[in-house]
Order: sequence, then structure tokens, then C-alpha cells
Amino acid sequence: MTLPRRDPEGATVIPLEARAGEHLRVIRETLERSASFSTIPGWGGAAMGLTGAAAAVCASRTGSPERWLEVWLTAAVVAASIGLAAMSRSARRAGLPLLAGPGRRFATVFAAAIFSGALLTLALERSGQFALLPAVWLLLYGTALVGGGTISVTLVRSMGYAFLLLGAAAVFAPLAVGNWLLGGGFGVLQIIVGILLARRQRGQERGAIERTNQG
Repeated sequence: MTLPRRDPEGATVIPLEARAGEHLRVIRETLERSASFSTIPGWGGAAMGLTGAAAAVCASRTGSPERWLEVWLTAAVVAASIGLAAMSRSARRAGLPLLAGPGRRFATVFAAAIFSGALLTLALERSGQFALLPAVWLLLYGTALVGGGTISVTLVRSMGYAFLLLGAAAVFAPLAVGNWLLGGGFGVLQIIVGILLARRQRGQERGAIERTNQG
């Protein structure tokens, strides 16, 4: 244990190691309180959006509903992998466990939506009701974002409401139109929000560092 020492004038001098440790603690606590930094990917979210946009284009060129479903399921796996990798990277940079605090609560909300979506996808595919799949996916994803947004930033919750509106429109649309609604949500909207989140996270990180330097 390193004890504080005093300079010749009697003032307490805090060792450099103690000050560095205190700065690191403040940064970690600031980032941990920010649910968006530790759980919601910024640039990773934008990359997920690019995957969704590409899926919408590719799916529009398939000749059957079965092939259309294969394209979107493949895109979902790719996007989920990108999202998990981005969240892991953010957690490592913050020095926090991936599923600690807000991350764990957000993951619980999304796990329920994914489980429900998987079962409904299987049921609708078996009954041949492919046209309802875009509505189901958009509505469930929107519901998860709205629920997770209550413990995250307002931007995430707002994106959830946008997905709900797209899902409501998809309920009454044919599969061809629903495909482009999916592209608008999982593609364009995801890209825009991902960029905004990335810029916000960068500002939070800089602000935390500035506050420790001022201290």
C-alpha cells in the first residue's frame, strides 16, 4: 500500500499511481452508468444496418418466398454476430463485463423477443403465410427496443417506435412491400441511428476523460 507523502511545505502529495487509479475508476463508473455505451453498438449498429439493406436488395431478387426467407435469416445471423462483436469490443474498452448491469437487462428483453420471433417465424413458414413475417419481425424488434430503451438512451426508444410504425404498415402490405419496409427498418433506420449513437458515445468518452483531467 502506497501512503501519501508530504512536500517540504507540508502539503500532501498523492502518488501518481493513486491518481491514475482514481482517474480510471471515474471513467469506468461514468461508462457503466451510461447504458448506451456498454450495451448498444454505434458503428456496429451501422454495420448491422448495411447488412439489412443488402438483404432487402438481395431478397427482392429471389424467385420464391422460401428463398426470400433464407436470405433474411442469413442476414439476421450475420447482423447478430456483428452486434455481439461490437458490444464485446465496447465492453472491453470500458473495462466492464459484457452482461453487467444495463447490458444484462437489455439482453433479457431482446432474448424474449428473439425467442418469440423464432417460434412465430416457424409457425408462419409452415402455414405458408410469408407475407406476415415482415410485420412480425418489425413489431417484435420495435417492442424490444422500446422496452430496452427504458433503461437506455431516448434515441433507442425512439427507434423502437419507428419500428413499430413500420411493422404496423407491414401488417397490411404484400410480401414485396414488406421486404422494403424491412430494408427501411433494419437497413436505413439502423444505419442512421448507429451513426448517431457512435457520435454520442465518442462525446461521452471524451467528456469522461476531460472530467478526470480537470479533477
